[in-house]
Amino acid sequence: MAIDMGIKRVPTQRTELVLEVLARVAESADQLVGAGILDLLGDGYGFLRTPGKRNGTEDIYISQSQVRRFGLRQGDMVAGQVRPPNEGEKYLGLIRVELVNGYDPESAMKRPKFDQFTSVYPNEQINLSTTPKMMSTRLVDMVAPIGKGQRALIVAPPKAGKTVLLKQIAAGITENHSDIYIIVALIGERPEEVTDMRRTIKGEVFSSTFDEPIEDQCLTAEVALDRARRLVESGENVVVLLDSITRLARAYNLSVPSSGKTLSGGMDPNALYPPRQFFGAAKNCEEAGSLTIIATALIDTGSRLDDVVYEEFKGTGNMELHLDRRMAERRLWPAIDIERSGTRHEELLQDDATLKQVWLLRRMMGIIGQDSNSPTEAAERILERMARTQSNEEFLGSITKPEKV
Repeated sequence: MAIDMGIKRVPTQRTELVLEVLARVAESADQLVGAGILDLLGDGYGFLRTPGKRNGTEDIYISQSQVRRFGLRQGDMVAGQVRPPNEGEKYLGLIRVELVNGYDPESAMKRPKFDQFTSVYPNEQINLSTTPKMMSTRLVDMVAPIGKGQRALIVAPPKAGKTVLLKQIAAGITENHSDIYIIVALIGERPEEVTDMRRTIKGEVFSSTFDEPIEDQCLTAEVALDRARRLVESGENVVVLLDSITRLARAYNLSVPSSGKTLSGGMDPNALYPPRQFFGAAKNCEEAGSLTIIATALIDTGSRLDDVVYEEFKGTGNMELHLDRRMAERRLWPAIDIERSGTRHEELLQDDATLKQVWLLRRMMGIIGQDSNSPTEAAERILERMARTQSNEEFLGSITKPEKV
């Protein structure tokens, strides 16, 4: 459709493409056009809303008949021709559906439902390495590889660099995998962090800052997940970066009705279900598409509630990346704890030669750690040696050779 409209350079991100197509529609016909993420209400009708917002004056009304005709679902990005509000109406009205998630609306009726997809182990690695000096993504590729459909947990104490690591992961995906759609969900984040993410990450950013109502923080996560599911149903490979699952659990703990039971730290058991549902949505679909979720979890904050959240989620992921407070305090970046980090079934993501070299690296770190009085010396020596190589292949090949003094 974009080529037929004369768009010479098709944007890589779906949202950019939608806006470009809408601009061409507006030029070719004297019509108002609009787009938004579908929010369905109980009676079957809905509104197209600006991502991350609720009940705005710019919302577009979509009728129940249009929802049924095209099989529209919560979280669909719908674009089309709109009309001004009639007398007594508050909102613009959608009169013609042009695109659903960037595709022809007729195809939306034939797509399967997300829950019907068969989940299999991740078997295609997402390469994050960019430049030789970008040590963080190089380390992740080696010791805790991420595959399409991974359910990854980044476990971090405060000030260990988890948010910076997320941005570096997003940059690696953007540079190496133009076919992957990136969605970022920032829950209870600082406003300046939100601004930085929007400016640096090429993808959709759904955010709620710590000073916004708790209900809005929960809504942000739900909208982001619905959006990701709809894209996967259309055959897309999607990566969702969630920062953080701890703050999301805190928000639900304050918003869900009380169950009458309380876990350690004041956590209501009902509050853990929505974050678990979010994290558990990650899957590598056997039929088509994948949903990868990379979430951060806070530890060592002094809050027993945060420890309970981590304990609940540490066994549910199939990849864990631990950041080390001692390395961060010594300003050793990236502060990745190599020995504690890893991926389940990493043999499906790495070839046999690489796998054996990584195992050797882990054994060498264990030996260095036993012989040294410093708990961070092994990691420091590994980082120094990596800095002298141009790629992971060169580094792994060098560990079997004696180190030059």
